[in-house]
Amino acid sequence: MALQFIFGGAGAGKSYYIYNNIIQQSIENPEKQYLILVPEQFTMQTQKELVTMHPRKGICNIDVLSFERLAFRVLTEMGESQRVLLEETGKSMVLRRVAQEKKKELKILGAKMDKQGYISQMKSMVSELRQYEISAEDLEDILENLASSPELYYKLQDIKTLYQGFFDYLEGSFITQEEVLDAMGRVAPLSKKLKDSVLVLDGYTGFTPIQIQLLETLLDICQEIYVTVTIAAGEDPYKMGSPHELFYLSKQTVASLLRIAKEKKISWKEYWIPEGKGTYQGRFADNPPMAFLEKNVFRYRKKKYPKPQNAVQIYEAQNPASEMEMTAGQIRRLVRTKGYRYRDFAVITGDMQVYAPAASRAFKRYEIPCFIDEKHSVFLNPFVEYLRAAVDMIVENFSYESVFRMLRCGLNDISTEEADRLENYVIAMGIRGFSRWQQEWVRSYRGENPEECVQIDRIRASLVEKWQPFYKKMKTPDASVRTYTEALYEYITANKIQEKLKEFTKNFEAEGNLSLVKEYSQIYEIVMNLLDKLVEILGDKKVRIREFKEILEAGLSEAKVGIIPPTSDQVLVGDMERTRLKDIKIVFFVGVNEGKIPKEQQAGKLLSDLNREELKDSLKERGLSLAPTAKENLYTQKFYLYLNLTKPSERIYLSYSRLSSSGEPLSPSFLVSQIQKLFPDAIREWDVPLFAESKYGALDKLSEEIRKQDRTSPVFEELMSWFTSQKDYAEFINGLIDAAYYVNPQESISKGVAEALYGTELSNSASRLEQFAKCACSHFLSYGLMLRERVRYEFNMADMGTFLHNSLDLFARKVREQGKSWIDLEDAERDALAENCVTEVVEKSGETILLSSARNAYIINRVKRMVKRSVWALQNQLKQGEFYPALTEWAFGEKDNIDSLNFDLAAGQKLYLKGRIDRIDVCQDKENHLYVKVIDYKSGTTQLDLIKLYYGLQIQLALYLNAALELEKKRFPDKIVQPAGVFYYNTKDPILNKEDVKNPENPQEEILKKLKMDGICSSEPEILQKLDKNLAVEKSVESFAVPVKYTAKGTFSSNSKVANQKEFAIMMEYVQDKAKKIGREILKGNTSVNPFEWKKENACEYCPYKEICGFDEKLPGYEYRKLEKDKSSNLWCLMEEEMERGEK
Repeated sequence: MALQFIFGGAGAGKSYYIYNNIIQQSIENPEKQYLILVPEQFTMQTQKELVTMHPRKGICNIDVLSFERLAFRVLTEMGESQRVLLEETGKSMVLRRVAQEKKKELKILGAKMDKQGYISQMKSMVSELRQYEISAEDLEDILENLASSPELYYKLQDIKTLYQGFFDYLEGSFITQEEVLDAMGRVAPLSKKLKDSVLVLDGYTGFTPIQIQLLETLLDICQEIYVTVTIAAGEDPYKMGSPHELFYLSKQTVASLLRIAKEKKISWKEYWIPEGKGTYQGRFADNPPMAFLEKNVFRYRKKKYPKPQNAVQIYEAQNPASEMEMTAGQIRRLVRTKGYRYRDFAVITGDMQVYAPAASRAFKRYEIPCFIDEKHSVFLNPFVEYLRAAVDMIVENFSYESVFRMLRCGLNDISTEEADRLENYVIAMGIRGFSRWQQEWVRSYRGENPEECVQIDRIRASLVEKWQPFYKKMKTPDASVRTYTEALYEYITANKIQEKLKEFTKNFEAEGNLSLVKEYSQIYEIVMNLLDKLVEILGDKKVRIREFKEILEAGLSEAKVGIIPPTSDQVLVGDMERTRLKDIKIVFFVGVNEGKIPKEQQAGKLLSDLNREELKDSLKERGLSLAPTAKENLYTQKFYLYLNLTKPSERIYLSYSRLSSSGEPLSPSFLVSQIQKLFPDAIREWDVPLFAESKYGALDKLSEEIRKQDRTSPVFEELMSWFTSQKDYAEFINGLIDAAYYVNPQESISKGVAEALYGTELSNSASRLEQFAKCACSHFLSYGLMLRERVRYEFNMADMGTFLHNSLDLFARKVREQGKSWIDLEDAERDALAENCVTEVVEKSGETILLSSARNAYIINRVKRMVKRSVWALQNQLKQGEFYPALTEWAFGEKDNIDSLNFDLAAGQKLYLKGRIDRIDVCQDKENHLYVKVIDYKSGTTQLDLIKLYYGLQIQLALYLNAALELEKKRFPDKIVQPAGVFYYNTKDPILNKEDVKNPENPQEEILKKLKMDGICSSEPEILQKLDKNLAVEKSVESFAVPVKYTAKGTFSSNSKVANQKEFAIMMEYVQDKAKKIGREILKGNTSVNPFEWKKENACEYCPYKEICGFDEKLPGYEYRKLEKDKSSNLWCLMEEEMERGEK
């Protein structure tokens, strides 16, 4: 029995020496067993290397294994493999179940175990405790020393509870990966395979306590054990030194093995790989700069490389994406100009999360084959999502989210369009719960074609037929894990998921997407194995459906697909610690930024570094330890950096970014300055013209040149000439040019198309004309293409406005039907009637949503309060004057023959306006005058603005006034009918601050001021007095009913809104003219993207089509149509002038 260390620096040839030695011995001793142990991810590469080196190209008596594979070989040989190995997915599921059972015992971790990631953290903790040989009894002993630290005490007690519960659950049935080596150690002395064998340990940077314990056993059994140790010439491997020294990890390994050898009185010896001697003279025999790097990096001696060199280079990039673009361009150039193969390159990083996708994108653009060395989680695979959503449907009783997560997975028998229509219906009708899905759907939602409802019900019926057996079995009382799993399996097979996944795989094969081929070809088997494991581990356990969901998701979250490299000639992209590099000529070390190199300790450990420091002494007393802390890992990472920097035989490129992917500033790592001190000429500028290395790079350059609009550039001419000559790119280049010189086309549809969409006779509301005036494109999308926002099962502000409106209309009708006058109603009678009106409107609406939640019940009460407040204010406003409601909710249309609202536009083209006036009030005087005012109820804070009226944005009230005057003239032909005003009444419930109340004895006055109407009044005193009797004073008085205020001099204040009869006539004629002009523009086909802007308001703010029209102020030709402020002073003159121009 003997132990031999093989020492040498990185790249010295340790592996080459020992492999040659073992090959030679295996040829001389064919009956002897030679075992070479390497890390798991290195086994295949080592086998390949040994076969290549062997003169007979075969290694019959040499086995290349990892610790775990050796353990399984030995356990199988000794008949000790009865217990089933519990893999990572199984561990997660067991831990989830143990956490559910022990939840009440857990003081700190109880509530946290339901949060995402905590099961994974606990699994890591269990593995760590087992690897470091710490038992539940050890934790119990340590707890006695923690009385002074209650937080750590209870946390460790929870960890102990889960740790013990986990292994109690597995007792006699399962074995974990960490226990395998322990089990092997117990039977190893009886193994014939190990007896007198030669064991080689290569590629390890250190060993865990459980591995050391196994090696202690193997030293007694194996004839000889060789251990390769990376340590530079000149270092003393037997002198421990301090933890921050570069080779401390190697010295720690040597010390552990020497201690065992001395205790067992086993002889040991060392062999140093001689420099520059023998058949293999080391990785850097012909590369002095790399040899200098290996000897000097992270050492205390401050030497500088004396000559110019290209082996070590440092680059700066703007961000990770551009960094990987530059890296891809550099690789392409080296392959093209220097004859390298892609397999000669590797890209390593400390941040795979950022750089793996960036590398994948860049290498795809540059047509570089690459292999991303990381296991791919299947948690977001459509099949996994399908299962999770199916279980969620039962747990959440067919909530909208769970149902459509399942239907959107692409594994159902309904098309995307059918799913869209179904989703629209479910959202609009508020379908929730399986009982609603089982009922026939016969009711249509607002704007839906009734025939479509029949089609949607067919889709519903077909889905429910498939869901029914699954639902029934999942709802079995006192169900076990086996029952739930069987239900899931039957659901999968009934829906032929395996066949559908095979179809996906075929499609990916046709596309050449090998990574997805691998994932989809494995996913069904992975899930089936997981379900089998679930039944095997927890089969007869009685659990609730929600607990089953948690256990299943714990397993699925750990399921991963290992992707085998699809080809041998490709660039390897991997993590600086995990990825093993072999026979690499050039390494690109990317993301060399602070926080990435060295890696910052990831948050998310159950025991923090502070906890570990507190436990260190208690563990040390018992001869135990835990995994290194973040501080200790920093020293270890230096060693990993040293190994990675010295892996390439020819060159190492280091690069870092100035900004993160999200634009945050980054600093270069300390490694950059370390390397720069050794190689002062290492800092370089990227000099690769990316457009010369890739078609995509060339297209980027071409678009950049086009944007500069410099057609004289030789690069532009050359690229344009080449791409336009290629048939495959001609269309794309034309699109690129169009995009670069794109301006708002100001297109319109043809007159014929407009007539096909709208007809020749427009019958529409004033609000439609106003929408056209706001933006012609918005009008076209709404009324031409009939695009509608998705109807939702919710009560929004627009619905609230409708309820307020309908309640006020009903109130007016009830007052009229009872033969009463508004002003005669008593307060109690008025309020009771208002409440009853709201209740009746709610009942008639049939909107069950109003009764579906406490929030909506509150809204009903709020509507009641606002209606009561409104009718009180409207009653007071009527009491202030002599007007009375003549008509409410007066609807008019084409057949009513209202001449003032029916227009001839052009030959054969007509415009008929339809609408509904909320209220028409009238007042008669002794001189045979009939005064008319029009009121429109609004639920917002709408104000009448003459500028908006001038531009057609607020013509509704003035058009209504035309109709009201014509109506009253027909009703009272012997009267002189004149306009008294047009008003908006905003239904609201104002709240007064203390400082608002000027008259504490009568605060109602201030409320009336806030509720007074907005609009335009006739300026004639006799009319104003009939609108509000207080205005008869004509000095220093403000109306509570209309927007009029007299100054002390008897003039109107600046904020009074008044117009004389001539101005009213101009306004009424002008809006008719404006309506005709808009009607002509609609039928002409005007669809311009021309949104208005006025003060802080614009047409795009609440427009549902703003994502469709493409309006962007940054693009030429796109700008807001600003309403001109300077026109407000002489609007009446401008209206007259415009009408005169129209007549000419």
